[in-house]
Amino acid sequence: MAHREEIIEIFNTYSENQKFLFEKNLLQFLIQEQYALDMTKNTAFEIIKKYEPIEEVKRAHQMSFEGFIRYMGSPECLIFKTDCAKVYQDMNHPLNDYFISSSHNTYLVSDQLLGPSDLWGYISALVKGCRCLEIDCWDGSRNEPVVYHGYTLTSKLLFKTVIQAIEKYAFLTSDYPVVLSLENHCSPPQQEVMADILQCVFGDSLLSDMLDDFPDKLPSPEVLKFKILVRNKKIGSLMETRERKGSDKHGQVEEYEELDQDVDDEVKESKSLAVLEDNSEEKSGTINVAGLPLFRRRRVKVAMALSDLVIYTKAEKFRSFQYSRLYQQFNESNSIGESEARKLLKLKAHEFILHTRMFITRIYPKAMRADSSNFNPQEFWNIGCQMVALNFQTPGLPMDLQNGKFLDNGGSGYILKPHFLRDVETQFDPNETPRDTDPVTLTIRLISGIQLPPSNNSSSNKANTLVILEIFGVPDDHVRQQTRVIKKNAFCPRWNETFTFIIQVPELALIRFVVESQGLITGNEFLGQYTLPVLCMNKGYRRVPLFSKMGESLEPAALFIYVWYVR
Repeated sequence: MAHREEIIEIFNTYSENQKFLFEKNLLQFLIQEQYALDMTKNTAFEIIKKYEPIEEVKRAHQMSFEGFIRYMGSPECLIFKTDCAKVYQDMNHPLNDYFISSSHNTYLVSDQLLGPSDLWGYISALVKGCRCLEIDCWDGSRNEPVVYHGYTLTSKLLFKTVIQAIEKYAFLTSDYPVVLSLENHCSPPQQEVMADILQCVFGDSLLSDMLDDFPDKLPSPEVLKFKILVRNKKIGSLMETRERKGSDKHGQVEEYEELDQDVDDEVKESKSLAVLEDNSEEKSGTINVAGLPLFRRRRVKVAMALSDLVIYTKAEKFRSFQYSRLYQQFNESNSIGESEARKLLKLKAHEFILHTRMFITRIYPKAMRADSSNFNPQEFWNIGCQMVALNFQTPGLPMDLQNGKFLDNGGSGYILKPHFLRDVETQFDPNETPRDTDPVTLTIRLISGIQLPPSNNSSSNKANTLVILEIFGVPDDHVRQQTRVIKKNAFCPRWNETFTFIIQVPELALIRFVVESQGLITGNEFLGQYTLPVLCMNKGYRRVPLFSKMGESLEPAALFIYVWYVR
């Protein structure tokens, strides 16, 4: 593997004798090619000391080709910026100013109807930096609440066991707050059991009272470090919750009326509206809110013990943007099904952005996705939705985008939204040609591949390799380009092809590299991929690591590219 023509060419360009790089040669390479403008002779020598294997060459402040290829294959030459691998963003904005890594039906590890529920769903999501977990709670036997997908054949977990697993892994990857989004179907007595479990297991980590400095606005992720927040229905105000603190709430149950929200738009259209064909509100007990379709009233019982554990993440049904502007409280968040959200995005994108600027908004997959498939999260990030909840157990493009986006900011699970999604006077609309943006012209020379995975569809395991480069972002930025096919070579294919992209809204853009093996009959075979935010790309000669469909590293498989961009 040491004999790589493309690396030899670079080495010889900067080596005066084509045997060694002097310290000044290496410094010249680092500044001119790698855009390391703050490099000095001292830092160049540090690189020599770290990667040069021959002692006498090292003592002479020189680097052999062996040392140079070790450096080029090191983490220092990866495409992902090291600055983005740590928390570098301002974490003192209110929670609603961040994209938050979120999971849907986290307990499921397969499909939505028959598959098993497993603690691994929670553990693996937390290890990946997920900060919003979903827990479907139902009455169990022996007064023990259980977690499963109701009215299906999915297996059941004890609520207590789930909470214990979350407590163990909550802050392993990230210090920032974890939101437990409860789909609460329990009776009041078992809701009290849930409240006891949450308090006993999490102790002081559980946020159970408003913070003195935040009586009327959301706190920041920084202030809420190492805290667990409960998202559920809530009775009364935060001040009333504080007044009840320390009192015995056993047996206290409040009942309130809410507008029934069907699981998603498809269900609503097929079931609810069929009942309401005569438009008789009196017969059906329904009301019309702010011009939206008819909803049914239902009465909900909430145990005060559980209600009082909900502080800054009260779950409130979304009715309309107008209703939210007039009545929604700062600590109330909405869950909107993907179908309804997509309609609103197409018809009222600017209003949607103004809504997400104020209130945490969670988007979840439609009920028709019984196979646990996912939607493309990018369209909802484009309008500032904080919690775009995906089925983490299902690999594919949506999860590649999810994992790629949340590489940023140290994998903390919180990414500060761009200023135009936070500005009170924003005019941004992703559906329109952007105005007053700061576009990026991105040029990538795709040079070669390094030990790419073999093809499983070929009798000789030799892949006919090609690479697809795809930009995801606002609709105007979405573009896909690909290389020519290199026949029967996955070991060291060379393309030397250059691609240029003009990206209007780089703050929202992701780039995805996909390696495939061409298949004329069965279609192309996926070999590996890597996705990252455009603004997290290093310039210069870089290595793109590849990951399998399941998200596992395929090291040493990689692409070798040259990156240059200007704003």
